[in-house]
Amino acid sequence: MALTHPAYGKLRRVTDTASVLLADNPGPMTLDGTNTWILRAPGSDECVVIDPGPKDKKHLKAVAGVGPVALTLLTHRHADHTGGLKRHVKRTGSPARAVGEKFLHGDTAPLTDGEVIEAAGLRIQVLHTPGHTADSVSFVLDDAVLTGDTILGRGTTVIDVSDGTLSDYLASLQRLIEVGQGRRLLPAHGPDHGDAAAVARMYLAHREERLDQIRAALEVLGPDAKPMKVVKHVYADVDPKLWPAAKQSVRAQLEYLRA
Repeated sequence: MALTHPAYGKLRRVTDTASVLLADNPGPMTLDGTNTWILRAPGSDECVVIDPGPKDKKHLKAVAGVGPVALTLLTHRHADHTGGLKRHVKRTGSPARAVGEKFLHGDTAPLTDGEVIEAAGLRIQVLHTPGHTADSVSFVLDDAVLTGDTILGRGTTVIDVSDGTLSDYLASLQRLIEVGQGRRLLPAHGPDHGDAAAVARMYLAHREERLDQIRAALEVLGPDAKPMKVVKHVYADVDPKLWPAAKQSVRAQLEYLRA
Protein backbone atom coordinates (compact mmCIF):
# COMPACT_ATOMS: atom_id res chain seq x y z
CA MET A 1 0.00 0.00 0.00
CA ALA A 2 1.43 3.38 -1.02
CA LEU A 3 2.24 5.80 1.78
CA THR A 4 0.26 9.02 2.06
CA HIS A 5 0.94 12.26 3.89
CA PRO A 6 1.52 12.41 6.83
CA ALA A 7 3.85 9.41 7.20
CA TYR A 8 6.18 10.13 10.11
CA GLY A 9 9.62 8.56 10.01
CA LYS A 10 9.05 6.77 6.69
CA LEU A 11 10.60 7.62 3.34
CA ARG A 12 7.64 8.38 1.08
CA ARG A 13 8.29 8.49 -2.65
CA VAL A 14 6.50 11.35 -4.43
CA THR A 15 8.09 11.59 -7.89
CA ASP A 16 10.72 9.65 -9.82
CA THR A 17 13.41 11.82 -8.22
CA ALA A 18 11.91 13.12 -4.96
CA SER A 19 11.00 11.40 -1.69
CA VAL A 20 10.12 12.93 1.66
CA LEU A 21 10.83 12.25 5.33
CA LEU A 22 8.37 14.04 7.61
CA ALA A 23 9.76 15.25 10.95
CA ASP A 24 7.56 14.66 13.98
CA ASN A 25 7.35 18.35 14.94
CA PRO A 26 3.72 19.30 14.25
CA GLY A 27 2.41 22.68 15.38
CA PRO A 28 0.48 25.80 14.37
CA MET A 29 3.43 27.11 12.32
CA THR A 30 4.78 23.76 11.05
CA LEU A 31 1.43 22.12 10.22
CA ASP A 32 2.04 18.33 10.27
CA GLY A 33 5.79 18.89 10.65
CA THR A 34 8.80 19.77 8.51
CA ASN A 35 9.23 17.95 5.20
CA THR A 36 12.84 16.93 4.56
CA TRP A 37 13.11 16.24 0.85
CA ILE A 38 15.48 13.58 -0.51
CA LEU A 39 16.38 14.03 -4.19
CA ARG A 40 18.24 11.57 -6.41
CA ALA A 41 18.23 10.62 -10.06
CA PRO A 42 17.19 7.04 -10.88
CA GLY A 43 20.22 4.79 -10.44
CA SER A 44 22.19 7.29 -8.35
CA ASP A 45 23.64 6.08 -5.04
CA GLU A 46 24.01 9.65 -3.78
CA CYS A 47 21.24 12.06 -2.86
CA VAL A 48 20.60 15.74 -2.18
CA VAL A 49 18.90 16.68 1.10
CA ILE A 50 16.64 19.74 1.19
CA ASP A 51 16.13 21.10 4.74
CA PRO A 52 17.42 18.54 7.26
CA GLY A 53 14.82 19.84 9.70
CA PRO A 54 14.73 20.40 13.44
CA LYS A 55 17.23 19.22 16.05
CA ASP A 56 15.59 15.83 16.45
CA LYS A 57 17.87 12.79 16.82
CA LYS A 58 15.37 10.26 15.47
CA HIS A 59 14.57 12.34 12.38
CA LEU A 60 18.22 13.14 11.65
CA LYS A 61 19.14 9.46 11.97
CA ALA A 62 16.46 8.62 9.42
CA VAL A 63 17.75 11.32 7.06
CA ALA A 64 21.30 10.02 7.35
CA GLY A 65 20.06 6.51 6.61
CA VAL A 66 18.86 7.34 3.09
CA GLY A 67 22.35 6.87 1.65
CA PRO A 68 25.42 9.00 0.87
CA VAL A 69 24.49 12.70 0.89
CA ALA A 70 26.25 14.58 -1.91
CA LEU A 71 24.87 18.00 -0.89
CA THR A 72 22.48 19.62 1.57
CA LEU A 73 20.47 22.69 0.57
CA LEU A 74 18.47 25.05 2.79
CA THR A 75 15.32 26.86 1.68
CA HIS A 76 15.63 29.51 4.42
CA ARG A 77 16.93 30.24 7.90
CA HIS A 78 14.10 29.22 10.26
CA ALA A 79 15.02 26.68 12.95
CA ASP A 80 12.42 24.08 11.96
CA HIS A 81 14.46 23.73 8.74
CA THR A 82 18.00 24.38 9.99
CA GLY A 83 18.02 23.36 13.67
CA GLY A 84 19.44 19.92 12.91
CA LEU A 85 21.93 21.10 10.29
CA LYS A 86 25.15 20.87 12.33
CA ARG A 87 24.33 17.37 13.58
CA HIS A 88 23.27 16.33 10.06
CA VAL A 89 26.52 17.61 8.53
CA LYS A 90 28.59 15.90 11.21
CA ARG A 91 26.77 12.62 10.72
CA THR A 92 26.77 12.57 6.90
CA GLY A 93 29.85 14.63 5.99
CA SER A 94 27.69 16.56 3.53
CA PRO A 95 28.57 20.06 2.39
CA ALA A 96 25.72 22.52 2.92
CA ARG A 97 24.58 25.60 1.03
CA ALA A 98 22.07 28.37 1.72
CA VAL A 99 21.67 32.05 0.95
CA GLY A 100 22.97 32.96 4.40
CA GLU A 101 26.67 32.38 5.10
CA LYS A 102 25.79 31.22 8.63
CA PHE A 103 24.56 27.91 7.20
CA LEU A 104 27.46 27.14 4.86
CA HIS A 105 29.47 23.99 5.58
CA GLY A 106 32.44 22.69 3.63
CA ASP A 107 34.05 24.42 0.66
CA THR A 108 30.82 26.08 -0.49
CA ALA A 109 29.42 29.48 -1.46
CA PRO A 110 26.05 31.15 -0.86
CA LEU A 111 23.24 30.21 -3.22
CA THR A 112 22.57 32.69 -6.03
CA ASP A 113 19.44 33.26 -8.06
CA GLY A 114 19.37 31.38 -11.35
CA GLU A 115 22.37 29.15 -10.74
CA VAL A 116 22.11 25.48 -11.69
CA ILE A 117 23.46 22.88 -9.29
CA GLU A 118 24.44 19.45 -10.56
CA ALA A 119 24.44 16.74 -7.90
CA ALA A 120 23.18 13.17 -7.43
CA GLY A 121 22.55 12.98 -11.17
CA LEU A 122 20.16 15.96 -11.08
CA ARG A 123 20.09 19.53 -12.35
CA ILE A 124 18.60 21.80 -9.69
CA GLN A 125 17.91 25.45 -10.47
CA VAL A 126 17.97 27.97 -7.63
CA LEU A 127 15.10 30.47 -7.65
CA HIS A 128 15.26 33.36 -5.17
CA THR A 129 11.74 33.70 -3.76
CA PRO A 130 11.92 36.18 -0.87
CA GLY A 131 8.92 37.38 1.09
CA HIS A 132 8.40 34.80 3.82
CA THR A 133 11.99 35.68 4.70
CA ALA A 134 14.59 37.64 2.77
CA ASP A 135 16.72 34.53 2.27
CA SER A 136 13.96 32.22 1.01
CA VAL A 137 14.73 30.20 -2.11
CA SER A 138 12.90 27.56 -4.13
CA PHE A 139 14.50 24.73 -6.08
CA VAL A 140 13.29 23.82 -9.57
CA LEU A 141 13.57 20.30 -10.97
CA ASP A 142 12.42 19.05 -14.36
CA ASP A 143 9.15 17.79 -12.88
CA ALA A 144 8.74 19.62 -9.56
CA VAL A 145 9.34 22.80 -7.55
CA LEU A 146 10.43 22.72 -3.92
CA THR A 147 8.97 25.88 -2.43
CA GLY A 148 10.11 25.84 1.21
CA ASP A 149 7.69 28.00 3.21
CA THR A 150 6.90 30.31 0.29
CA ILE A 151 4.00 28.04 -0.64
CA LEU A 152 2.71 25.42 1.80
CA GLY A 153 0.76 22.24 1.19
CA ARG A 154 -2.23 23.72 3.01
CA GLY A 155 -3.08 26.99 4.71
CA THR A 156 -1.19 30.19 3.97
CA THR A 157 2.30 31.52 4.51
CA VAL A 158 3.21 33.97 7.26
CA ILE A 159 5.51 36.83 6.30
CA ASP A 160 8.31 37.21 8.82
CA VAL A 161 8.36 41.00 9.13
CA SER A 162 11.89 41.00 10.58
CA ASP A 163 13.12 40.86 6.98
CA GLY A 164 10.26 39.66 4.75
CA THR A 165 8.00 42.00 2.78
CA LEU A 166 4.70 41.58 1.00
CA SER A 167 5.98 43.25 -2.17
CA ASP A 168 8.77 40.65 -2.39
CA TYR A 169 6.31 37.88 -1.62
CA LEU A 170 3.86 38.87 -4.37
CA ALA A 171 6.72 39.02 -6.87
CA SER A 172 7.87 35.57 -5.75
CA LEU A 173 4.41 34.12 -6.29
CA GLN A 174 4.48 35.49 -9.83
CA ARG A 175 7.81 33.76 -10.43
CA LEU A 176 6.43 30.49 -9.10
CA ILE A 177 3.38 30.76 -11.36
CA GLU A 178 5.75 31.05 -14.32
CA VAL A 179 8.05 28.13 -13.42
CA GLY A 180 5.42 25.95 -11.75
CA GLN A 181 3.39 25.12 -14.83
CA GLY A 182 3.45 21.36 -15.32
CA ARG A 183 5.58 20.81 -12.22
CA ARG A 184 4.57 19.20 -8.93
CA LEU A 185 4.55 21.31 -5.76
CA LEU A 186 6.84 19.96 -3.06
CA PRO A 187 6.36 22.22 0.00
CA ALA A 188 8.28 22.29 3.29
CA HIS A 189 5.08 21.75 5.27
CA GLY A 190 1.88 19.92 4.37
CA PRO A 191 1.07 17.59 1.46
CA ASP A 192 2.43 17.84 -2.07
CA HIS A 193 0.20 18.92 -4.97
CA GLY A 194 0.05 18.08 -8.66
CA ASP A 195 0.36 21.59 -10.16
CA ALA A 196 2.60 24.18 -8.53
CA ALA A 197 1.38 26.98 -10.79
CA ALA A 198 -2.27 26.39 -9.84
CA VAL A 199 -1.44 26.58 -6.12
CA ALA A 200 0.66 29.71 -6.67
CA ARG A 201 -2.25 31.37 -8.48
CA MET A 202 -4.54 30.45 -5.59
CA TYR A 203 -2.05 31.95 -3.12
CA LEU A 204 -1.84 35.16 -5.14
CA ALA A 205 -5.63 35.46 -5.31
CA HIS A 206 -5.85 34.91 -1.56
CA ARG A 207 -3.30 37.67 -0.89
CA GLU A 208 -5.21 40.08 -3.12
CA GLU A 209 -8.43 39.19 -1.30
CA ARG A 210 -6.77 39.84 2.06
CA LEU A 211 -5.50 43.20 0.84
CA ASP A 212 -9.05 44.16 -0.12
CA GLN A 213 -10.19 43.10 3.36
CA ILE A 214 -7.46 45.21 4.98
CA ARG A 215 -8.48 48.22 2.87
CA ALA A 216 -12.11 47.74 3.93
CA ALA A 217 -11.08 47.39 7.58
CA LEU A 218 -9.14 50.65 7.44
CA GLU A 219 -12.25 52.36 6.13
CA VAL A 220 -14.01 51.29 9.33
CA LEU A 221 -11.16 51.46 11.85
CA GLY A 222 -9.33 54.48 10.45
CA PRO A 223 -6.17 54.72 8.33
CA ASP A 224 -3.83 54.54 11.33
CA ALA A 225 -5.33 51.42 12.91
CA LYS A 226 -2.84 49.20 14.73
CA PRO A 227 -2.10 45.68 13.37
CA MET A 228 -3.83 43.71 16.16
CA LYS A 229 -6.96 45.82 15.85
CA VAL A 230 -7.03 44.97 12.15
CA VAL A 231 -6.41 41.28 12.94
CA LYS A 232 -9.44 41.13 15.23
CA HIS A 233 -11.55 42.74 12.52
CA VAL A 234 -10.34 40.76 9.49
CA TYR A 235 -9.44 37.43 11.11
CA ALA A 236 -12.48 37.15 13.39
CA ASP A 237 -13.21 33.68 11.95
CA VAL A 238 -9.68 32.41 12.68
CA ASP A 239 -8.63 30.64 15.91
CA PRO A 240 -7.29 33.39 18.23
CA LYS A 241 -4.26 31.16 18.90
CA LEU A 242 -3.19 32.00 15.33
CA TRP A 243 -3.65 35.75 15.73
CA PRO A 244 0.01 36.41 16.66
CA ALA A 245 1.06 34.87 13.35
CA ALA A 246 -1.72 36.73 11.53
CA LYS A 247 -0.45 39.94 13.13
CA GLN A 248 2.86 39.52 11.29
CA SER A 249 1.11 39.20 7.95
CA VAL A 250 -1.16 42.16 8.73
CA ARG A 251 1.87 44.27 9.60
CA ALA A 252 3.38 43.35 6.24
CA GLN A 253 0.11 44.17 4.47
CA LEU A 254 -0.20 47.53 6.22
CA GLU A 255 3.38 48.41 5.33
CA TYR A 256 2.64 47.47 1.71
CA LEU A 257 -0.52 49.57 1.54
CA ARG A 258 0.90 52.56 3.39
CA ALA A 259 3.94 52.61 1.15
